[in-house]
Amino acid sequence: MTKALISIDYTEDFVADQGKLTAGAPAQAISEAIDQVTRLAFDRGYYVFFTIDAHEEGDDFHPESKLFPPHNIIGTSGRNLYGELADFYQAHASDSRVFWMDKRHYSAFSGTDLDIRLRERRVDTVILTGVLTDICVLHTAIDAYNLGYQIEVVKPAVASIWPENHQFALGHFKNTLGAKLLDENLDEIKE
Repeated sequence: MTKALISIDYTEDFVADQGKLTAGAPAQAISEAIDQVTRLAFDRGYYVFFTIDAHEEGDDFHPESKLFPPHNIIGTSGRNLYGELADFYQAHASDSRVFWMDKRHYSAFSGTDLDIRLRERRVDTVILTGVLTDICVLHTAIDAYNLGYQIEVVKPAVASIWPENHQFALGHFKNTLGAKLLDENLDEIKE
């Protein structure tokens, strides 16, 4: 079994108080856990993919432009990783197991070569972390399921703006997609 951790949208625009589309306190509360689990996955030899929203200034044709204010604009600091995760990426960006992938849609698979890169490396299990649990993480999980990957979601390393949507997404991961919910040590949560 080969695993890859997919870190989704844990950027300044989605997490920092001054972010353009911030989830604020709930996203900030997972900072330590997301850093810890990323380092642990890397230390275990897993691949690490940072899949980051990338929008163009003034792109009024993108469907999100009708739903959300401009965010994660290419060339802005809003796309920088938030907190200690930025330090991890800086230290390991040149490692052959660490990848940065721009994405234009909610899912990390939509319009990217993520599936090809995972299959080239014989990855069969994806570990998901990041924000928002009920949007980008959920859409990535659904695509992973449809592509035949085993899914693991690190419960203390995902967050949403709305607690009820966060709980719905966690239930959907487990009950509809057959995902394992993990703790920050990458151990399955027994509920």
